Amino acid sequence: MEQQSLAGKVAFITGAARGQGRSHAVELARRGARILALDICDDIASVPYALATKSDLDQTVAEVEAVGGEIVAVKGDVRETADVAAAVDRCVEAFGVPDIVVANAGINLQRGQEPDAQVAFIDTIMVNLVGVWNTVHAIAPLMVERDQGGSIVLISSTNGLTGRGGDGSGAVTGYTASKHGVVGIMRSLMIWLAPHGIRINTIHPAGVPTAMVSHAEMQAWFAGNPAGHTMGNAMPVPMLDPIDISRAVLYLVEESGRHITGITLPVDAGFTGK
Repeated sequence: MEQQSLAGKVAFITGAARGQGRSHAVELARRGARILALDICDDIASVPYALATKSDLDQTVAEVEAVGGEIVAVKGDVRETADVAAAVDRCVEAFGVPDIVVANAGINLQRGQEPDAQVAFIDTIMVNLVGVWNTVHAIAPLMVERDQGGSIVLISSTNGLTGRGGDGSGAVTGYTASKHGVVGIMRSLMIWLAPHGIRINTIHPAGVPTAMVSHAEMQAWFAGNPAGHTMGNAMPVPMLDPIDISRAVLYLVEESGRHITGITLPVDAGFTGK
């Protein structure tokens, strides 16, 4: 049985229906955290792959409960402040103010032939950057008011530290801009939150084989842009597993990260060092 290092803590996780978000939910629950799982559970017209479903979110609930965790799952869109506010209210009602926030929800619109660069750019910014802002903006003031510290982790990307893969498309530019922007949010809010004992950091994964990457349109983009292939890691690791990112989340939110704030943490098998 895992040590209950997060017993009594409450974790608010976006994009939790599958992939990295589900992994984060299960691993935090395994260590005793109670989970609020938020996901859109619906498609976005410009996204060239199917987004998570209610069935996916139900599976996250089942896997959290299988490790003995408590979870409330909420369907909502991080682009919509009302949806985020409703999820925060549900979290407070069920468990209390979050101690941990993992802003994980994101999209990537890279594809072989881009139908509308402007739409791709704006939709990516709205989910990956505005969605992160909406999440943190809704919860951080409650954490400050409670005055018991906490930890906020924003899931960025290796594209939040580099510009590799840039091809002038709205999708790639929007993804890179949004993931760099997440770092700006973190660095700005760190100054405000640190005196309150609230830590905020970003994690920068290399490629992870989730639905966002493992689909035909992304493979078509790779085929047309071999120099920008985002899985070109320095270590002989083609792609990372979701658990690799979850372990970094745990490092930052557990006692191990109690004095760590304002950092950009690559989990990338050496990708950004190449």
